[in-house]
Amino acid sequence: MPRPGGRRVQEKSKDFFGSTKRLILNLKPWKYMMILALSLAMISSILSLIAPNQLSTFTDTIREGITPNTNQLKELSARISTNLSQEKIGSKIALIGTVDSIGEEEVQKTLEIMKELPNAEEEQALGYLLQLPDSVLLYLLEDIEIDKTIISVSDQVAMLRLFSRMGGETGTEKALELLDQLPDSVYSLIKPSIDMTKIKHIAIFMGTIYILSSLFGYIESYSMTTVSNHFAKNLRTRISNKINILPLKYFDTHETGDVLSRVTNDVDTIAQNLNNSLATLVSCVTLFLGSILMMFITNWVMAITAILSSLIGFSLMFFLLGKSQKYFAASQEALGDINGYIEEIYSGHNVVKAYNGSKSAIKDFEELNNKLYETKRKSIFLSGLMQPIMGFVGNFGYVAVCVVGAILTMNGYITFGVIVAFMIYVRLFTNPLSQIAQAMTNLQSTAAASERVFEFLDEKEMASQEHIMKHLDRSKVKGEITFKHVKFGYDETRTIINDFSVAVKPGQKVAIVGPTGAGKTTMVNLLMKFYEINDGEILIDGVSTKELTRENIHELFCMVLQDTWLFEGTIGENIKFNKNSVTEEQIWEACQVVGVDHFIKTLPGALHSNVGDTDTISQGQKQLFTIARGMLEDAPFLILDEATSNVDTRTEELVQKAMDKLTEGRTSFIIAHRLSTIKNADLILVMKEGNIIEQGTHDELMKKKGFYEGLYNSQFEKTI
Repeated sequence: MPRPGGRRVQEKSKDFFGSTKRLILNLKPWKYMMILALSLAMISSILSLIAPNQLSTFTDTIREGITPNTNQLKELSARISTNLSQEKIGSKIALIGTVDSIGEEEVQKTLEIMKELPNAEEEQALGYLLQLPDSVLLYLLEDIEIDKTIISVSDQVAMLRLFSRMGGETGTEKALELLDQLPDSVYSLIKPSIDMTKIKHIAIFMGTIYILSSLFGYIESYSMTTVSNHFAKNLRTRISNKINILPLKYFDTHETGDVLSRVTNDVDTIAQNLNNSLATLVSCVTLFLGSILMMFITNWVMAITAILSSLIGFSLMFFLLGKSQKYFAASQEALGDINGYIEEIYSGHNVVKAYNGSKSAIKDFEELNNKLYETKRKSIFLSGLMQPIMGFVGNFGYVAVCVVGAILTMNGYITFGVIVAFMIYVRLFTNPLSQIAQAMTNLQSTAAASERVFEFLDEKEMASQEHIMKHLDRSKVKGEITFKHVKFGYDETRTIINDFSVAVKPGQKVAIVGPTGAGKTTMVNLLMKFYEINDGEILIDGVSTKELTRENIHELFCMVLQDTWLFEGTIGENIKFNKNSVTEEQIWEACQVVGVDHFIKTLPGALHSNVGDTDTISQGQKQLFTIARGMLEDAPFLILDEATSNVDTRTEELVQKAMDKLTEGRTSFIIAHRLSTIKNADLILVMKEGNIIEQGTHDELMKKKGFYEGLYNSQFEKTI
């Protein structure tokens, strides 16, 4: 447990797998909704993995649509080259002199060029042919049809002349100039044209993927929220029911803050982490493994590039995480130390001032503060590096993918769209790693929290009362109680009550006195059946408490305890606690008897004034409220456990008169250290070390000159 005021360091589960298994078993009522949520998280991730490939195709389709159709241009060039091949034009050259459109000079020039063709290579031959006169080319070429487009001979000649003038020049500007000067028939064949039908289909498909992914994500989030909240509600209900059937021994041996922490912090931790971490873990694992698979399917060279470039950055990140972990742990410990120290010092501020301990306190605080400063500085600095490193990992991966992708694109191994897809895959690969680490940390804390909750739910309960059939009617109870050789111990090694026997007659006022630890309050707890006796029995009107339910016994008793308790509500609601039939007049009557009516009238709203246990009401006034509450409980038995310990002497006198009136006609048990308040008791039981060593009236015990007489006189010796 942490120091008061300190923060608890993150706990780890003692048995992670065992706790997780039990947590899953307890989630069985919502298994179908959980399966749906986790399946949708996985499907949503898979859809996200499909999108990059579609985006790649989308990018390539657009790129192809805005660039000239080089394939058509190559086919046209090949057809022209075929028409100008030596085999095909040989016969036509022989008849060139008979063509009227070709002059004598042109014929002579053609024959001279043709003499060079046999010894020329293919590219040189085409160059020679381009030197032929236009009239000769028009004679040698034929119309060409490609994709229902007719390329006339004249257009072919114009295209060849244009290519001849361009020579070997390249570049975007030259390419655009070439396109502008091409004949219309050739331009219509190779002009850029985006396949809008394909673009539309891809866009619709991608839109559908993203919409479905978002829809599945919404349903998954709603389902997990429903599961986590219902499970948290179920746990709180089970804990609440468990509290009511746990023996008082559990609360005596466990801190209240620890029990409250299980009900609030631990249950909230389970609910929040189930809602946020479980689906995130499934989604991130799917993205991580799926992105690796898709990258290798798309291109293994790019996949290795992306993975290696990311792992370099992650290696650095995990190294820093390992270094910073010890500083985070030290920081939490230092924070707990300084908070605990502050609470201690300020709780005892008057003592520190009275003993001139301010300088020493400030010195100790400075040491703790400097320790916290150093650990915080180092942990925050190292953790602050995580975000830049994550950015570096992502950017480095992008750069590596772009460089390698550019090389592969230039060599024709991949298209430009593949680079775009891999830039997304790099993000899908790097992001899940840190999220998986965070999710695993959250699941570890979930297992620890569930372990604490289940540990509480597994605590041994009070014995079942289903077999108990007897019932005492409070209106018919006479008021006789008998203790027969009662023995009791909180554990097997230590006996508190050794052999307690006493018979109390109806209407008797019985006082139980003795030194601290004698067993006075223990006897009351046994009478109320808060604890089960080890041996012997307690009889109420001749019926053993073992044969009566706890609820039946509790309705027979009215208790006014030393510890006051007020809940958030009005004063009237606090006084008539759990008795809705009580009227406001009866409440005022009880308040007048105990002497608290004047104080209530000074408050705005009187009985309707809101009050809580933390309000600035004195302990004495709170005690008077609880006594008034007890007076409204019309029960045959009354238990007063140091009921006047928190009131002043004058108020005690008033309360004593009220107690005398309250005990009339009721069998009463009074535990008191102020022995002057029980002088008029019908029977005084003097206890020591779990046994009754003396019993009788006040006068009888004083005459015996025994333990009671010494105990009674010691009070006055201290006040003199």
